[in-house]
This record gives sequence, structure tokens and C-alpha cells, in this order.
Amino acid sequence: METSKKDIKKIFEPIGADFVERLWKESWTYIKTVVDVVREPVLILDKDFRVMAANESFYRTFQVEPKDTEKRIVYELGNGQWNIPGLRKLLEDILPQNTFFKGFEVIHEFPFIGRKVIILNARQIHFKEGAATGLFPPTILLAMEDVTDIMVVAETLAGHANQLESKLAQRTQKLEIHIGKLENEIDQLKKRP
Repeated sequence: METSKKDIKKIFEPIGADFVERLWKESWTYIKTVVDVVREPVLILDKDFRVMAANESFYRTFQVEPKDTEKRIVYELGNGQWNIPGLRKLLEDILPQNTFFKGFEVIHEFPFIGRKVIILNARQIHFKEGAATGLFPPTILLAMEDVTDIMVVAETLAGHANQLESKLAQRTQKLEIHIGKLENEIDQLKKRP
């Protein structure tokens, strides 16, 4: 059974009419503070996937301003780089199905910062079942990890490994040829009287 805001206000009315509002403000300050100290870029989204807030790391990483980010739907940010069908499906499943996702990879050419490989993780902020669940608006945390440099290193290492493997195969083939020649020479030496 879903508790309406009207019912919730009745429950908390003896405490004070503005209790719910104060509680949300305190909770929001807490959520925002935690998000602000995270090194990775993070967006806080509402139930309509509108950006409620972003941390400093998000603004610095993507070289955008709060005025171009906050109160905008995540799919409309920048040049629409977040309007990805797979991401949309994952985000839209979080609230109704109470799910989360980890490790969704986005490869995109971003304005100003170039090609990036970003790993996304998202989860709804949960509250314990009961009266408190209806107090706060549904909120999603969308965290991002820039793995571009790691991917470049991995590609470089894979390239070096392929080169080494190719050189090793060539040298092995040459050795096999030389061994074959030596075996022939040994066989001919054995046949001499």
C-alpha cells in the first residue's frame, strides 16, 4: 500500500507542519555533501531523469557549467551524448523495478575534451520501508569513471603483446628451419664412412 504525502504529513503533523520539509532539506544537504567529496563525476537525477545536481568533478571532467546541466534531462546534456538507448533502458528500469546497474560502457567524442571511455554505475537512493519512503522524491545517483587512459594503456600493451608474439613466431620458424638444416647435416655426417 502506497502512502500519500497527505497521509505522511498527517503522521508527522504532531511534530510540526514543516518537519517533512526540514527533513528533506537536511537529507538533501547530506546527499549533496557525500556526492561532492567523491572523486568521480556524479549526477543526481530526479524521477524524470532531470539533473538535480552534479559534483565539481562532473563539471571539471566534462568542462560544463551548472547552468548548462542542472534542471536538464540527462539525455539532453551536451550534444545529446547521454541519449543512448541502452542507458535509457537501464535508467528507466531503476525506479519502477528498484534495480541498479554497474559497468555500462559509453564511448563518445565529447565536445572540448575529445574521445572518452566512461563506465557508468547507477542506483536509486533507498529509504527503509514505511512512512519515510513517501517523504522523499525518488532520486538516482549516476556515477561515472573515466577509463580512457586505462583503455589506451591496455590497447598499447595488447599491441606490444601481439608484436612480441609475432616476432616470437617468426624466430621460432627460423629456428625450426635451422634445426631442420642441422638435422640434415647430422644425418649426412652419420652416413659417411
